Amino acid sequence: MSRSAHPAGPRHADVLPEGHWTAPATDLNALDEKVWSRTVTRGADGAVSVGGIEVARLAEEFGTPAYILDESDFRARCRAWADAFGADADVFYAGKAFLSRAVVRWLTEEGLNLDVCSGGELATALDAGMPAERIAFHGNNKTIAEIERAVTAGVGRIVLDSFQEIVRVAHVAQGLGKRQRVQIRVTVGVEAHTHEFIATAHEDQKFGIALADGQAAEAVRRALTLDGLELIGIHSHIGSQIFDMAGFEVSARRVVGLLAEIRDEHGVELPEIDLGGGLGIAYTSEDDPREPHEIAKALGDIVTRECESAGLATPRISVEPGRAIVGPTAFTLYEVGTIKPLEGLRTYVSVDGGMSDNIRTALYDAEYSVSLVSRSSDAGPMLVRVVGKHCESGDIVVKDAFLPSDLAPGDLIAVPATGAYCRSMASNYNHALRPPVVAVRDGRARVIVRRETEEDLLRLDVG
Repeated sequence: MSRSAHPAGPRHADVLPEGHWTAPATDLNALDEKVWSRTVTRGADGAVSVGGIEVARLAEEFGTPAYILDESDFRARCRAWADAFGADADVFYAGKAFLSRAVVRWLTEEGLNLDVCSGGELATALDAGMPAERIAFHGNNKTIAEIERAVTAGVGRIVLDSFQEIVRVAHVAQGLGKRQRVQIRVTVGVEAHTHEFIATAHEDQKFGIALADGQAAEAVRRALTLDGLELIGIHSHIGSQIFDMAGFEVSARRVVGLLAEIRDEHGVELPEIDLGGGLGIAYTSEDDPREPHEIAKALGDIVTRECESAGLATPRISVEPGRAIVGPTAFTLYEVGTIKPLEGLRTYVSVDGGMSDNIRTALYDAEYSVSLVSRSSDAGPMLVRVVGKHCESGDIVVKDAFLPSDLAPGDLIAVPATGAYCRSMASNYNHALRPPVVAVRDGRARVIVRRETEEDLLRLDVG
């Protein structure tokens, strides 16, 4: 045997130590309202419904796996964010969380703006009728073609992410005879308390222009000299799935400090500041997210206080919630296939989806909840790991949770809070077919993104 090899004993494969998981809920049939969308209920017969429709009916009509999106909840969260920040601030929905033409129409109707970060997202936004002036275009490596399309369409702002991009956008805008409104994205050196892969404000990562060593100040100097650009503000985004406002306070202080430097050097007070998104949601009962009105007040107080200290007029604030709006509004509906007890460890519950429809557990070590939804049960709890059907041992949907011990093949289980990033990051691994997104509202269900078919896969394979 090679010295680098080791035997895979019965506790190989990252078995969690005793006491890691939360104790089973007193009532496994209960649905925590923090985790589930607002119209999800369990009826007297034990079956779960959303928007007035039982999940068994949804499974029968649309198949599994499927993303079930609560449209009423989505719209209500849009309104809550808009009302919290009011007319003196801007709320941009972060389209990377989940975007479709139906979602764009809902955003337009509910008065939110839209943040996109690729040509495909921009195309979806424009095709679905979002006014271009309400679109912000992000991205750390925008192509010339993407920039041309954004400037031609008249997007409200382009967020500049590098020195090269300052020149690219200015060149394109000037060539089109336009003056493009832009913000400069700065990395402020804040270590957000989140996963390494979704922390975005420390210096050692790909996004933005560092505030350290004067790079951001130099980016401002260059932007102010170019005729094709109208510099309207500074952008900062510190990460994702954040519950602690302390990081935003440090970020705002440093961004306002840069605004003061710009005023002192150039005699210009930039009118806008974008503090990004990244506010966390409840994936499990242990998570405790803040409400939009709390976030709005906290951010407003932070910026106002820092600007008063620096002798600056308070700029217009914008924020970019994506996960915080769409995340809690959807769940993924699965059918149980194989149940495999491992004595003294846990029971593996295999479903008809997996890492192709939710890569976040494998990618970020994300935690989720899960419930039996086709019926209720009085059986005792069993510790389970919900896994998919892909050829990877890391194909895990829910690492550790408790489900009723009478769980059987054919039962329907659901993983809540999968509205954000799951469909956006879905793949065709093992030639899996990406699930549909089914919007439910007031007793009606409709497909807004259809399930892929084998014909779709073969059509792309030109042989």
